Amino acid sequence: MNEHPRASKRPSATPLRGSPMATASVASALANPAFRTLWLASLVSNAGALIQQVGAAWQMTAMAPSPGMVALVQFAASMPIVMFSMVAGVLADSFDRRAVQIVAQLFMLVMSLVLALLAYLNWLSPWSLLALTFLVGCGTALHNPSWQASMGDLVDRKDLPAAVSLNGVGFNLMRCVGPAVGGLIVASVGAAAAFFVNAVSYLSLIGALVSWRSNAPPRRLPREPFVAALATGLTYAANSPDLVKLIVRGFLYGSAGSIIQALLPIYTRAHLESTATGYGILLGCFGFGGLAGAFGRRTLSERLSSEGIVRLAFAAQALACAILALTNAFTLAAVALFVSGLFWVVALSLFNATVQLSTSRWVVGRLMSIYQTAVFGGMALGSAFWGAVADTHGMPSAFLAAGAVLLGGAALGRLIPVPTALPLDLDPLNRFQEPAVKLPVEALSAPITIMVRYEIDEADVDAFLAAMQERKRIRLRDGARHWSLLRDVEAPEQWTETYRVPSWTDYVRHNERRTQSDAQVINRIRALHKGVAPPTVRRFMHSPPPREAGGGRPLLDPPPP
Repeated sequence: MNEHPRASKRPSATPLRGSPMATASVASALANPAFRTLWLASLVSNAGALIQQVGAAWQMTAMAPSPGMVALVQFAASMPIVMFSMVAGVLADSFDRRAVQIVAQLFMLVMSLVLALLAYLNWLSPWSLLALTFLVGCGTALHNPSWQASMGDLVDRKDLPAAVSLNGVGFNLMRCVGPAVGGLIVASVGAAAAFFVNAVSYLSLIGALVSWRSNAPPRRLPREPFVAALATGLTYAANSPDLVKLIVRGFLYGSAGSIIQALLPIYTRAHLESTATGYGILLGCFGFGGLAGAFGRRTLSERLSSEGIVRLAFAAQALACAILALTNAFTLAAVALFVSGLFWVVALSLFNATVQLSTSRWVVGRLMSIYQTAVFGGMALGSAFWGAVADTHGMPSAFLAAGAVLLGGAALGRLIPVPTALPLDLDPLNRFQEPAVKLPVEALSAPITIMVRYEIDEADVDAFLAAMQERKRIRLRDGARHWSLLRDVEAPEQWTETYRVPSWTDYVRHNERRTQSDAQVINRIRALHKGVAPPTVRRFMHSPPPREAGGGRPLLDPPPP
């Protein structure tokens, strides 16, 4: 069937203005039993993770009380996401997301038990603590893309912003409780107990995942090879300019804003001269701020654009850094943590929802992994960098320098603003029907070249070229290669679009990736094409050189006698 059948009667999607968070329906998302069960189980798991975070950070202040070493705890937790998140994103899009999450949770459970045992036996050193924190982070890296991508499998698209927001609410609800509980556990029993509590907490989410039956549609086509799938995800991101802007801003926000969480343990101990309980209380203030941000984000979304919210978040983090640099009063530090937590959640929830709403379901795991690589990469590098700055120049100077970077990040919005318009409908277009062919193309891996011929009036050439530029972006985004547009010098009204895919399976996969939102460009081009019949499509297989019987070397001209 032609790639350009007559336009569907379905209305084309219209853009959503403002922040995506403005449309979220929390009640509707929680009414979904599967989502509700997994969300409640994640609360327990998040509480355990936060308790372990308190235990690991405070344990490091006791074993190696320097800002650099304490900051390395967050570095060790974040760096695995930088290193392995994109691999996990491919797994999320290629395998059963539920199974990937179960494996990740079991791995983290085992690593946490080992950490608890070593701490209990007093065999833990600063470097073994960092190594096991890194391994737990590896489990997080494997889990996160599948968990985030599963939101679209659990709830309707209209409820996706609410599901994303509720994840933030749940995490920050536990931030209000988990760190304070962790501080009490560490102060009264020790870090080993905190690590053991975290290990037990994984059981709740493992049980919920085992009982969940995903409604994701079955796969019709074979999985992409791993390297090709990874390259496709990167190509999709590169051909989505708004996502590139968001990822850059997310990296900057994570790298500068990470200083507060990275240095807070040693800041509490050395600068405020407080205890593990005080550290837990300050983390709780951060959590209460995050909870306020999760519930207040809708009000902000109704009043500000996405870029306005992001600029405000950068400025608020800079203010929090300034307060921490200039005071040693516990109460003022608690206020700074509240402000930081509020806008940390608002910004990251907006980034997260924008990525999910701007990405097709077939590649959402990979795009979430790219986004998380940027944000957590920024956090990991920022933690190590700001720890080194604090070691050399002192914590107040490090906080003030980070605040200056954050203000620069707010100003950068003039050059690379986050998107304020999102497509509503990225569901599959479902217009493509695989054409009948007379060659056994499915059994071969030869490249396929596609040629689409258009007839365009001279008066419509400028509009056609503009539409084809968008068409090129969509083609490349969905896996095409070597795209070009040719004009016949003898018949200038004749135009030919050409592109290549690695195999027939890739050609079918390429066409099935087209979305309802893409229909706007398809319909625009179809309207510019002259004639009643649609543009003609020809598909050519690249034949390999002939070979001798038995699969020998290619046949050559016979040697001279």
